[in-house]
Amino acid sequence: MNAIEVSNLTRTFGSFVAVDHVSFDVRRGEVFGFLGSNGAGKSTTIRMLCGLLKPTSGSARVDGVEVSTDPEGVKRRIGYMSQRFSLYEQLTVDQNIRFFGGIYGLSGTAFDARREFVLQMAGLRGREKTKTADLSGGWRQRLALGCAILHEPKIVFLDEPTGGVDPVSRRHFWTLIDRLADDGVTVLVTTHYLDEAEHCNRIAIIHAGKMAALGSTSELKALFKGRSILEIQSDDAVQAMRVLDGADGVQKTSIFGTAVHAVVTAAVPEATRMLRDRLSSHGVGLRTIEPVQPSLEDVFLDVVAPGA
Repeated sequence: MNAIEVSNLTRTFGSFVAVDHVSFDVRRGEVFGFLGSNGAGKSTTIRMLCGLLKPTSGSARVDGVEVSTDPEGVKRRIGYMSQRFSLYEQLTVDQNIRFFGGIYGLSGTAFDARREFVLQMAGLRGREKTKTADLSGGWRQRLALGCAILHEPKIVFLDEPTGGVDPVSRRHFWTLIDRLADDGVTVLVTTHYLDEAEHCNRIAIIHAGKMAALGSTSELKALFKGRSILEIQSDDAVQAMRVLDGADGVQKTSIFGTAVHAVVTAAVPEATRMLRDRLSSHGVGLRTIEPVQPSLEDVFLDVVAPGA
């Protein structure tokens, strides 16, 4: 049985459709990424799956429990780390751990063992009496994760858990996620960081409330089959994109760092020749033009703005 099964899940707020007939499943022990820009519908979907928001229509089962009919049953089975750190900042590290332990009904030796686990996992041994507000973003992030999994849930929801923390802390946090998965925990994580999504077993790209694509990184990159991407380094990337956008054989262009990526439908030699000639005729200095393998960013731009 899948850990999570979602079918035509929909949520409206008045006339606004925040989540529009979304369907997917998450396998047990999988790290499943929900990738999308701000406002795409990621957090609304997670809140429904956690039993915090009632769906307008559709169905979702978490660990076999229907979220719309038994939200409290869902809450007992999961761990949840919200978009903003779900900690009491005026409490110390130890007080937060004890508070959440009490919510989950942990006591005695069972609590002591889990408390020790959280302190060790988060690297907070010796900081038990530190007020949570005085911790850096990375330390608070790890403490929040520890509190979310105190009761050893088999399914964990992480809603943009690394927002606002430094790259080193983000990397460390993903090491912790990998350890959870190694222990058989199912993790559904939302993010708008493309490099983070690469860590996931499978990725669902959501845009404007709808599922735009679903698959492993390699499966998503296969969406470019039959097309090629040419990377153009020029004197003026913005002007190069304007010149190439809409040209024959060019499906779309986008800025990629200091370069331009052009999705072309013609064979690479022919497309290279055509793009080189077009840039030259418009007075745009060309440094290099060469084919590159599609990145997850290329996939994201392709599926959220087809034909753009």
